[in-house]
Amino acid sequence: MSYIDGFLIPVPHDRREDYRQLAEMAAPVFMDHGAIEVVECWGDDLMRGKSTDFYMAVMATEAENVVFSWIKWPDKETRDAGNKAAMEDERFAGMEAIDVFDGKRMIFSGFVPILEARK
Repeated sequence: MSYIDGFLIPVPHDRREDYRQLAEMAAPVFMDHGAIEVVECWGDDLMRGKSTDFYMAVMATEAENVVFSWIKWPDKETRDAGNKAAMEDERFAGMEAIDVFDGKRMIFSGFVPILEARK
């Protein structure tokens, strides 16, 4: 079964295009190392909660939006090897210098799908 890496990232509203360009550079690195799919979503209809919400999860300020993204891998083994290879890939070295968002507030984790439905 596939494996998913999920991400929530606070990104300043005025850095949307910078983030998109960064994501455009990063996606092929993950794909070259085994990812099946890379999806980056700019928050559009985010609800404000009383206890928690996407904004609170990453401590987004009024000047920031939230990016929801995921990388789909064929399985966890491929993901583990692919992430390691991607982090060692020389193409990533230059991306670290691009200061688009506060990585300390990014949330990321791995998930095992329990349902995958398609039409």
